[in-house]
Amino acid sequence: MSTSSAERWRHMSTPVDLSYPFAGRWLVRNSPANRIPSHGTRLFATAYAIDFVPVTEVGRTAPITLGSFVKPEPAERFPGFGRPILAPVHGVIVATHDGELDHHAHRGLPSIRYALTQQRRAGAGWAALAGNHVLIEGRDAVLALCHLRQDSIMVRLGQEVQVGDELGSCGNSGNSTEPHVHVQALDNRDVDRAQALPITFNGSLPANGDVVHAQTRAAE
Repeated sequence: MSTSSAERWRHMSTPVDLSYPFAGRWLVRNSPANRIPSHGTRLFATAYAIDFVPVTEVGRTAPITLGSFVKPEPAERFPGFGRPILAPVHGVIVATHDGELDHHAHRGLPSIRYALTQQRRAGAGWAALAGNHVLIEGRDAVLALCHLRQDSIMVRLGQEVQVGDELGSCGNSGNSTEPHVHVQALDNRDVDRAQALPITFNGSLPANGDVVHAQTRAAE
């Protein structure tokens, strides 16, 4: 990407508008509609990042049992583990990584223990936090989609993708307490130097607790 492109994106006053990177029902968490920086930090251009957790038709994630409060749970127990993750923009694939294991999910007491290890993961850099991921360079930004399932990525470097093309599957790799997809927009494919760009989805930004129901895979 040229310096002029990065500078143009950095000074954009309007958000980068995306299609939802999935079909079905997904619960919104860590939305910049509620606070900025959305994840409590501006490191790694995450100021406007957003998370989507796959849920059932009635808006539920995996049922909470007594065991959920005391020990980690298999990622496969969660309803959206393995759901397709789709391209939210037309663009070119500029990075992929899918060699990280999908670890267990952490709720209740396990989530507190897991949170204590977050500083170590952050110290290892953005890739350690993102886990398996894809970067798409579109017209208005570079889009990162993170925490994908190990060995699920279906695209290659330099491949052109259209809105709705399947990229991989929802997983639980990287800094993730349960299967979900993390989306962020950057002004540069070099995440360590990039600035965050604000985003919307089909012209609006969902808030924490909203359940998004994406009916179709393509909406360019």
